[in-house]
Amino acid sequence: MDTIATTHKLNNEEIFTILKSFITEVIGEEFVEDLDISRESSFTRDLEMDSIEIVSFSEKVKSHFGENIDFTGWLSGMDLDQLINLKLDDIINYIATCQSSK
Repeated sequence: MDTIATTHKLNNEEIFTILKSFITEVIGEEFVEDLDISRESSFTRDLEMDSIEIVSFSEKVKSHFGENIDFTGWLSGMDLDQLINLKLDDIINYIATCQSSK
């Protein structure tokens, strides 16, 4: 999924669907089949994503949602514990907040 021109604000469920597809692309469909990906899924504990996979995921987020979302800057402001405990819902809420401030 590449950048799309979004003329409307995406709701949280639409954002979740997009992010779930990015996770599938990054870690592979065969691994996702065995996972129950929810908004409460942790990247490191539940999805067992390593740093390279998280970077790839973040690049997809930035590419898709564009310059209005400083995903890398947002992540860089977190300490190690916050990064380790990062959940999909945290990212959904961040994207939704960025859309609201357009």
